[in-house]
Amino acid sequence: MKASDRAYAMLREDIVEWRLVPGTVLGEVEQAERLGVSRTPLREALARLTGEGLATAQRGRGVVVSELSLDHLGELFELREALECKAAALAAQRGDREPFVVLRDRLLAAPALLTDDDPQRSEYYALSAELDSAIDGAIANSYLSQALEGLRVHLARVRRLAKDDAARLRQAAVEHASIAGAIAEGNAPLAAAATAVHLNNSLNHIKATQHTSEHREAIHG
Repeated sequence: MKASDRAYAMLREDIVEWRLVPGTVLGEVEQAERLGVSRTPLREALARLTGEGLATAQRGRGVVVSELSLDHLGELFELREALECKAAALAAQRGDREPFVVLRDRLLAAPALLTDDDPQRSEYYALSAELDSAIDGAIANSYLSQALEGLRVHLARVRRLAKDDAARLRQAAVEHASIAGAIAEGNAPLAAAATAVHLNNSLNHIKATQHTSEHREAIHG
């Protein structure tokens, strides 16, 4: 792997997993030393991250990890609804139904994955990613798949704002099962509608979580 690719992959993971929080300055000297690369490949990595919107150049500070505010969330979910509802509808029209039958059943059983033995919810998120992959494979549209891939990088950051709440994830599993079930039935309007319901519930939960956190900080600040 090229040094620039390695630096990009490591920085991207650190940003998505919130090891590098919004507003963190990505100083060239510091990050090059931390990642074990020279400054030239690091600059290339930072340019890629900036192009994806995970970092931004600020006058007087250099490159910093981009902010993720509630205003940004609204815009992100507007795009998400446009892309994901269309993808679900296309998957219902074009895809093989059997994989979605299996996914529907696994998603209905997903609450069993939400245990204290897996505090990062990695098993649940892996199953959710399987649904994403199945939809990508079913839509037969490389441009839409590429757009969804770029979007999901930002959605991975959003998860931390939702606090990995087990109750919400159990409800999300039911919503995902409804999406998979609609695709399995070949019902494009229902697949799109089920996706819209899931996205609306997800956004409302994140907003409520953030407002609660801000209220607590105001009280204890």
